[in-house]
Amino acid sequence: MYKMKAKAFWKNSAKECAYIGVFIAAVIAVQAALSVAVGIELVTVLFAAYAYVFGARRGMIAATAFSLLRMLIFGFSLPALILYLMYYNAFSLVMGMLARVVKNPLKGLVFIVLAVSICTVCFTLLDDIITPLYLSFSAKAWQLYVYASLPAMGVHTACAALSTAALFMPLYKAFSLAKGRL
Repeated sequence: MYKMKAKAFWKNSAKECAYIGVFIAAVIAVQAALSVAVGIELVTVLFAAYAYVFGARRGMIAATAFSLLRMLIFGFSLPALILYLMYYNAFSLVMGMLARVVKNPLKGLVFIVLAVSICTVCFTLLDDIITPLYLSFSAKAWQLYVYASLPAMGVHTACAALSTAALFMPLYKAFSLAKGRL
């Protein structure tokens, strides 16, 4: 009996790792494909739908793996690593908790888009704190860094809101189908 449970556990764990691996590969591919366009990205909507469907725990595992793998592919930067580890784990937690509150994502899409938009603003604000602290900016340089990030934050937030409004439901359905096979 115990061997049967252990075998089922490892079989499910292997499937779960494979699902997370495929998801991370897709996210990295999308990020690489869109890396030439500043502020235009689909990583946010991918993580939003993934954490919403699979939950905060799996979303945070994927966020951590994505953050580390991203450093290997795009180059290591300690401020970026800290930013990605903090932000995407917190974002996955928010989306996983939102899924418990908003049971019907189609009816609650406005709240999902709003949450994604607020989190996207927080991403830039978090970067506006981490990078200047790490690089020991003067007060004036810090202020200029924050002001320079505002236009990109506007584009990034608008893109996240629009892509979430357009792509969240199809991704939700695809991830829900995949979760049913897990």
